[in-house]
Amino acid sequence: MTLFKRIAWRLLAGVGVLWCTVTLAFVAFHLIGDDPVVTILGGEDAQPSKEMIALVRKEYGLDRPLSVQYAQYLWRAVHGDLGQSYRLHIPVARAISQQLMPTLSLMFSATLVSVFLAVALALLTAKRAPWIRSFSSGVELVISSAPAFVLGTLLLLAFSFQLNWLPSFGTSGWETIVLPTLALALPIVAVLTQVLRQELEDILELPFIVTARARGLSETRVRLGHALRHALIPLLTLSGFIFASLLGGAVIVETLFSRQGIGRLMVEATGNKDVPMVLGITELSALIYVVVNLIVDLLYAVVDPRVKGAV
Repeated sequence: MTLFKRIAWRLLAGVGVLWCTVTLAFVAFHLIGDDPVVTILGGEDAQPSKEMIALVRKEYGLDRPLSVQYAQYLWRAVHGDLGQSYRLHIPVARAISQQLMPTLSLMFSATLVSVFLAVALALLTAKRAPWIRSFSSGVELVISSAPAFVLGTLLLLAFSFQLNWLPSFGTSGWETIVLPTLALALPIVAVLTQVLRQELEDILELPFIVTARARGLSETRVRLGHALRHALIPLLTLSGFIFASLLGGAVIVETLFSRQGIGRLMVEATGNKDVPMVLGITELSALIYVVVNLIVDLLYAVVDPRVKGAV
């Protein structure tokens, strides 16, 4: 019952997060001062007539008070209707669904690379020679401090323009996802490695590790079979940071590498003042964030049964 109660509270909190996110985005984009009718009719160069402007304003419900527009948008959003894109003139849900898979593929590959490299590097450098730890920490600091577009540009210069090993743009084929994945994953790898290595070094000093070594277990089995499982808790705690980095980085990476995806769609929608599209993507991002954090809460009990009662 405790588990189900906690899940219910998480779901209720998730609804609150979704509501706050959509409300803030709605208010922000309706206070920027630009008339959305101009965007719908093709921009400032279109020079539509007053009759056309009045017709479009009525068709999209923009002649109603802002509070009424807000209430109608929330009602439609609850029923899965995110409205019509001002610039693409198609349902927002359809536009998002067309661009969702490339972004999810990029995020999934970046997550796998981040976790694998962070775990491997932390296991290899924890409680090793001081110079190994210092060298690793220095490299991690430099990488974690570099913006995603800088890393992406360096990867492009090295592997696309100089070596010609990998394509510099596109979405089709596994080769096109390698460089975007590295550009998105490397800063996360640097941060996760630092946290995980410190946690491993603390755990490797605990009595149950000394007991495991006294039983004759190899260092590899001690690290993989005993220490790593307990050290994964901070990794789960940072999952919110991981997701935020992936989602925010996808905007930059998809634009830099000319990839299709939600990030690039968001940039174009923001530049075009396409309010329904921006709101739809914002709502989707918040929904994914809520779901990810709910899954992480449940995984705590799987990774460490001692926290089962707290989930």
